[in-house]
Amino acid sequence: MIYEAEIQEADEKKYPGATLLIGKVKMTHEGAVLTCKQALYYKERNFFRAIGNVIVKQGDTITQTSDYADYDANSKQALSWGNVVLKDPTMTLTTDTLNFDRLNQKLYYKSYATIKDDTNTLNSKNGNYYLENKKFTATTKVIVINPENKINSNHLDYYTNSGLAYLYGPSTITNTQNQNKIYCERGFYNTKTDISHFVKNAKLYLKERTVEGDSLYYDKKNGFASATNNIQVIDTVQNLVTRGNYAEIFEFKDSLFVVKRALAISIVDKDSMFVHGDTLLITGKPEKRILRTFHNVKIFKSDLQGKCDSIHTNQETGLTRMFKNPVLWSEKNQITGDTIHLLSNVETEKLDSLKVLNNAFIVSKDSISEKDFNQIKGRNMFGKFEKNKLRTLLVKGNAESIYYNRNEETNELETITKEISSNIEFILNNGEIETIKYLKKSDGKTYPPSMFPENDRKLNGFIWREDEQPKTKEDIFINDSNQKKDNTPKNYLKKSPIIIDEKKKNLPLKKE
Repeated sequence: MIYEAEIQEADEKKYPGATLLIGKVKMTHEGAVLTCKQALYYKERNFFRAIGNVIVKQGDTITQTSDYADYDANSKQALSWGNVVLKDPTMTLTTDTLNFDRLNQKLYYKSYATIKDDTNTLNSKNGNYYLENKKFTATTKVIVINPENKINSNHLDYYTNSGLAYLYGPSTITNTQNQNKIYCERGFYNTKTDISHFVKNAKLYLKERTVEGDSLYYDKKNGFASATNNIQVIDTVQNLVTRGNYAEIFEFKDSLFVVKRALAISIVDKDSMFVHGDTLLITGKPEKRILRTFHNVKIFKSDLQGKCDSIHTNQETGLTRMFKNPVLWSEKNQITGDTIHLLSNVETEKLDSLKVLNNAFIVSKDSISEKDFNQIKGRNMFGKFEKNKLRTLLVKGNAESIYYNRNEETNELETITKEISSNIEFILNNGEIETIKYLKKSDGKTYPPSMFPENDRKLNGFIWREDEQPKTKEDIFINDSNQKKDNTPKNYLKKSPIIIDEKKKNLPLKKE
């Protein structure tokens, strides 16, 4: 250690073992230069205490000012306190007390500090700064602020030269412009490019959607997010939950793409409807949102099930269209046709009406006999729902029917009726035909059961698809080729709290 001063004196009574240095004090030690107003130098301990206007410089890159400083030349440990300000080419650090480990080129503090660089301002109670790689490890009450975002965490690593932040433990990133939020318990965030990647308990809170997944990537500037494994996307406007194992969200285009066990859960008259397919695509703004489900589609609701190749749902009009070999099961009835339309009342969220276009066919198993079926077919079929149950049915064009008439009291089969007419109207009660009305001249006959021709028991085009019907919500994941269920987790199909409390968007820094 080399030192100099205008005045040097010793006062063993007042400063035992020390040399008192006064005026333009300067100390140099292994690349570090310290200047101050006055100091105490303890030669035997190789210890230096600086007092007043302390300035420490290390090379050409680090400058520190403070009111006081202690320096142990043997261990190369420095302690500064009182209005401490440290600057290097990438940042400025201010605090009340700062430790400097020159041996390991590490700064550390335990009573709050603020670090500013050209992008962010970081505040934390405890932290370490490693000079060689420009890295802050900040712990306890960490806040990082820039003009567009605010990060709250209890542990993060931050690199001042690159603006990269690595988050550990419960952390929240809030967009100060639109209040979008990200919550995670482990992840990476580039504060300069606004690109982030989170790998533990990740949740992205957008204006109209909440996105969750085991792994979440988000590019804020381009409005793109992708999520992998155990995904859940909650549409807070349309009360729709989407799940899968891979999803892409295009924020500026209002679109969502989901594959791998893709599942949509919506609310129809306070009951959950589950729709599963190979691919889900949701597009459009909330008031005009379109939901498309492609390939191997299955539907389950407690009182309605279905299957087809693809579905198109317009949430603005409430119209759902089923394409390619569609089938619906409503109570005891199986409904098929080239295309099936379901219309819901968008205000009451109840099923309103049904259209079956081309080759319309409705079948229900006889209440007693396993081999006999009540059947209605025609060119087109139009139905109305009451309390989500099919109540009226109008068959238009080439209408035909076979009906097994049983005694109401004994359930004994009395007659079998076969009718042909242009148009037939049916009234149903609990899924069974209550009354029949022929709107145009009909041609038909009623037979005693023993006289009914065996070849006429099934109308042309009859097919019974009960084996394909999902009887439970778990059945929508059955693979028809081998009739085996996949390994979908049990909680995958649990009803979700779809309506989000806006207050919950202000996430606490704790595991949810």
